Amino acid sequence: MSATTKTDTLQSWLEGQRRHVLGILEGLDDDALRRPVLPSGWSCLGLVQHLALDVERFWFRGVVAGDPDVVAAIERDDDAWQVDAAVPSHAVLDRYRAEIALADDVIAATSPGAAPRWWPQGPGDWRLADRDEVLLHVITETACHAGHLDAARELVDGRQWLVLDG
Repeated sequence: MSATTKTDTLQSWLEGQRRHVLGILEGLDDDALRRPVLPSGWSCLGLVQHLALDVERFWFRGVVAGDPDVVAAIERDDDAWQVDAAVPSHAVLDRYRAEIALADDVIAATSPGAAPRWWPQGPGDWRLADRDEVLLHVITETACHAGHLDAARELVDGRQWLVLDG
């Protein structure tokens, strides 16, 4: 498989998971987006902010591209799961869409085998080797969180993703 085909395939899978995240939240009002539905206290909106900052921004603009401004922001950020009450819901969803576009720009500008330009300090010695491993990691993380949002949405109002009326 050529690198372009492989990249296109990986991006297609990632885009499907991103659409799932946004799709399962369609129609929820601000109160529902902010309502904690699990004992841990996270909300759908907090999870989307986490995906924007700790997944899309962190892995692509931080790890893959090594953008020094992003790295500095990552190193000083607080808990992305908590959305300030003054921040409108649409701003969090728009931020996620914006980070997706910026991540796609990084993917397009980086060769598949390119090693990460930055890696966070922390426990353990695991490391992703290249841009494609980062893509696979982000697909997995986004899919996992899309599943969390499926469960949260069903608890909020009973809606299920891709359930066809019989």
